[in-house]
Amino acid sequence: MTKSATDVMHDIVYSAVIDAFVTIKAASKGLPNTLLRDLNAIHANTTFADFPKELQDSINGSVRAAFNRLLKEGYSVSTGQPQRPDRPNPRRQGESGPRQGPPPTRHDPSGKRPPRRDQPDKPRPRPRTR
Repeated sequence: MTKSATDVMHDIVYSAVIDAFVTIKAASKGLPNTLLRDLNAIHANTTFADFPKELQDSINGSVRAAFNRLLKEGYSVSTGQPQRPDRPNPRRQGESGPRQGPPPTRHDPSGKRPPRRDQPDKPRPRPRTR
């Protein structure tokens, strides 16, 4: 049975978070004060460079594993470079470049609009003023 993209991403994120917790615990070498210090150092403005080296390596491994898992599940993963079209868009016969001349209009050349089709010759009521 094929998993949905949501299920695959849920599994990937869950695994990455568990791996990060295990790594932080291992980096503290069993010392509770060191573990608390490392956990308290993580906040909303923490950058990747602020993490301990062990945690950075764990995150890099989790990201690599996530991309491999997505590819294995059959999802396409971009290389990060913009994709170039293989060939230019086909043009209609006789079209060689940008359109020349004024843009097409729906108005009469005299500047008047044609009458509405649902009410051909009926004048519009004037708006009420207060």
